[in-house]
Amino acid sequence: MRLMIIGQLEGYISHAGKIALQKGAKVIHCEDAEQAVGALLNGKGADLVMIDVKQKIEAFIERLAAERIHIPVIACGIGTDARSAVKAIQAGAKEYVPLPPDAELIAAILAAVTDDHSTMIAADPAMEPVMKLAAKIAPSEATVLITGESGTGKEVMSTYIHQKSKRKDGPFIAVNCAAIPENLLESELFGHEKGSFTGATGRRIGKFEEAHGGTLLLDEVTEMHPQLQAKLLRAIQEREITRVGSNDAVKINVRIIATSNRDLEAAVKKGEFREDLYFRLNVVNLALPALRERPGDIPALAQFFADKYAQANGTDRKALSKMATAKLKSYGWRGNIRELENTMHRAILVSLEDELEADAIHINTSASFSAPAVKEQGNTAAPLALQNPGAVESLIGRSIADVERDMIINTLEHCLGNRTHAANILGISIRTLRNKLNQYHDEGVKIPATGS
Repeated sequence: MRLMIIGQLEGYISHAGKIALQKGAKVIHCEDAEQAVGALLNGKGADLVMIDVKQKIEAFIERLAAERIHIPVIACGIGTDARSAVKAIQAGAKEYVPLPPDAELIAAILAAVTDDHSTMIAADPAMEPVMKLAAKIAPSEATVLITGESGTGKEVMSTYIHQKSKRKDGPFIAVNCAAIPENLLESELFGHEKGSFTGATGRRIGKFEEAHGGTLLLDEVTEMHPQLQAKLLRAIQEREITRVGSNDAVKINVRIIATSNRDLEAAVKKGEFREDLYFRLNVVNLALPALRERPGDIPALAQFFADKYAQANGTDRKALSKMATAKLKSYGWRGNIRELENTMHRAILVSLEDELEADAIHINTSASFSAPAVKEQGNTAAPLALQNPGAVESLIGRSIADVERDMIINTLEHCLGNRTHAANILGISIRTLRNKLNQYHDEGVKIPATGS
């Protein structure tokens, strides 16, 4: 756990840092938000930020978003100033912590951030061989390729492997190759020098350097442009990178974990993914089963997410009723764990009973046990059957473009704005989805905000 503390707060904030250090966190202190952004751009990574409410929190969070730095931000201030707390939350802070700091509260915050990214619920027999292999290879330095449908928990598995490895005390840095535009991904990975391109106002340390001594996760690596794949291959082989705009090589010491929801062998045959890079990444392959193939984990996962969002929204914890559990287990979950998480988030918000009732779980039960038309590492899933043939009549008279637009927007809303999840359900690449959304935006169509 790496904690960044921003501000002074009459010495109280340094006390919070000492408590965090006692709990095993690595702490970096910055005088103000500008210094903090500079530190982050220069490779001083953080898993959590605690910032004084007197700082310009909204501007700081907007700058993080502009620089594609994803870190939860917690505001803190002296006493229980309700107005400051509300203002900080509205600005984008996850929580408000009153100071002087309470040791148990600081410990709980650190634990919550750690647990949120590393909880591995895997008791179903289908997960047993996967977990055994993960535990066996985690202490090694082997590159790992994790495959599976979108939403099966590939990033959580990556964190699990890192925490079981010899690099657990080093940084764990994740890069979503599908979420970053092609023209920015090279800079994101390898960094850049000042003036190397328009907008490069200063040197930036890339994710490879930031992950030095730890683990670098390349999420959805198959969405990477072929030209950049060649540079990635060189970085893995030579264990060195070159920043954009520089001729000097920088030595790196990172372990690579890559993930993909596509059939990589098929992508190689189509020329969409380099064969030599595929073999470099596929030293150990962990294939995660779909949620419908591990039904024994559904109740525990559902309860975990219900508890998580009950706490996040300040509501009482609710146990799942028997009917709610049965309803969840009867569904096909083509969106896998991510869809289950979104469903439980909605359920905890609309539940009216002491137990989380079945009526609070809004899912399309007519789609039960249906599998998405996605190929996974050599396995061909059957195409979806038409659930309601009569619905086709309502489409008569509409253009294909209009129907396609509504299908994309409705699917994105169902996924709470998650682009990767929506693209997987629609059977298109994230690049195609992004281009469609840009087109709709230009046409004045309201696009759902990006989800988690």
